[in-house]
Amino acid sequence: MSFGQGGPYGAPGDPQQPGPQPGGQPMPPAGQFGPPPALPPQPHPQPAQPAQQPPQQAQPLPQPPAPWGPAAPGQASQTPDWDALADTTAARGRRRKWLLIGGGAVATVAVAGTVAALVVGSGKSGSASGLPSPQKLPSSSGTPEPSFSQVAPPPPPNPREFIASAEKDKAPLSTKTLFPHSKPSLDKRKYDRTATATNEDCATAAQGGLGAVLTGNGCRQVLRATYVRDGVAVTVGVAVFDTKAAADKAKEQSTGNIESLAGDGPSFCRATACRLTANAEGRYAYFTVAGYTNGKAVPDDDKDALQAGRDVAGYTFRRIMARANAQASASVATPTPGTGAGAKKQA
Repeated sequence: MSFGQGGPYGAPGDPQQPGPQPGGQPMPPAGQFGPPPALPPQPHPQPAQPAQQPPQQAQPLPQPPAPWGPAAPGQASQTPDWDALADTTAARGRRRKWLLIGGGAVATVAVAGTVAALVVGSGKSGSASGLPSPQKLPSSSGTPEPSFSQVAPPPPPNPREFIASAEKDKAPLSTKTLFPHSKPSLDKRKYDRTATATNEDCATAAQGGLGAVLTGNGCRQVLRATYVRDGVAVTVGVAVFDTKAAADKAKEQSTGNIESLAGDGPSFCRATACRLTANAEGRYAYFTVAGYTNGKAVPDDDKDALQAGRDVAGYTFRRIMARANAQASASVATPTPGTGAGAKKQA
């Protein structure tokens, strides 16, 4: 609501004190005014023009807000919106990253297309690109690759099992298979085989009490061979039994000696002192007698007859084990039906 001229004016901050009248006329004292005249109603009252304002005292100019400080009432805040700035920076980084990824993908596709075009072009033109033509590439033979069983093979059989009993020891047995070498080299010492013999009556191939020991333990036959070297002769006799237990018992009970086999040479170790050995392997017990070919007795300090007896005894042991190994290898190569690789082959 506005007042016309002559209305009350107060100084700023003092509404009870009248202000100066326009034109420099003093205001009449309060209480001399009458009630204002009634104004006719106006359909659209226009705001009355304010009377000329009296000069007011100078007001201090508003101070600008401190940098980054709180804004004055009615003014916009000048503090930066750090969250908005961070979002803007992150958005720019994402756009840049996607641009780089997209550009790299386009470049990769372009390079791949170029390489493919070069390869196809080189194949058509036959230029020296270093790539072989399809005709020069090795072709598949169509033969199926060998397959291997995942099942572990059984352990190899023990060769000694094949010479432990007559039931498994089925290989041919004779002086030719047991003593096949006519001039064996035993520990670099060469011997000559001068005679061989097979005796079905075991007692006739022994002297002293050895014949009774062999017969009493079930000896089947005795195979003998004589080897000579530098005036020393050795006869070895292999007694064959049905079981390993019988051969071991004959070795433990041995007495006397195997009878020397002279053949066409002079007799030796007859009614004279000689070197003796006794051993057993599997179902075989083997004995040696070694002495001089001139018939002389072997003295206690002898070394030649002792060495010859050991050489022939070791050779006999290796021949018996060779027989065992051969039968064990044959059993792996041709297993019995229904077991091992033979069963798979038949299936």
